[in-house]
Amino acid sequence: MNQSENQPKTKPGIFKSLWSSSSNSSLTSCCSLFSDCIRAASTRTSEYLLFSDPKNKFQPSPAALCEIFLMTYIQRSNQLNLTETIHCTVMTREQRLVLGADWVWALLDSSSKKEPRVQIAVQVLHPPEKMKENVEERSSDAYKEILRTAGMEPMEKTGAERMVEFCSAIGKTCFALFLFFGVKKDPANIYGLLSNNLHVAVGKCVQIDQAFIENFFRGAKHYVSPAAMLQTVLNKQDNEPLTMLV
Repeated sequence: MNQSENQPKTKPGIFKSLWSSSSNSSLTSCCSLFSDCIRAASTRTSEYLLFSDPKNKFQPSPAALCEIFLMTYIQRSNQLNLTETIHCTVMTREQRLVLGADWVWALLDSSSKKEPRVQIAVQVLHPPEKMKENVEERSSDAYKEILRTAGMEPMEKTGAERMVEFCSAIGKTCFALFLFFGVKKDPANIYGLLSNNLHVAVGKCVQIDQAFIENFFRGAKHYVSPAAMLQTVLNKQDNEPLTMLV
């Protein structure tokens, strides 16, 4: 997802009539500007993925890296007036624990401007060596406590399974996007798996966790750009399953 092309200049008001036109050029413009925002966020985040303290005393936390990506995306999105068409909703701590998503992109429907046409729930994953040993355990305990407070029975589920369940409850127009902030062979880049069909694995009693998601990348040679990802999602037929690497 990390690309190095120069960023285009701001184009005020470009989305006022974007969805009123069904032309391919309008769709391409939307996807291109979204890709520009992702490119800016990925480039900025990659600078910190590469950071190394000579004294080995400081390292950006996973939470800080996630915030850097989001802040850069939101800033660029505002510059391009993209927020009128693609909403970015950042989850609260409680929502992250229960739903599994760090944030959700919602592409508004052209007819209502309120109802989302497509939603993409995003969960950020980090290399195991950058995660503190007890983070997952603490998250699990907090998740159970939140459900008990709400009078709900806690269930043993991974964060990935919670997000897949969340997307599945909405339907095929909601996609789960797992973003890897660095991988073992390429620690400075960002990779993604997008799917609206992972709930099938849950139905087969397969545990969906980071290791399961990483298997999709084994031997992979073809990745789509963020622009191609969004364009494919928007052109997808109703109820059509879709899985791709970004």
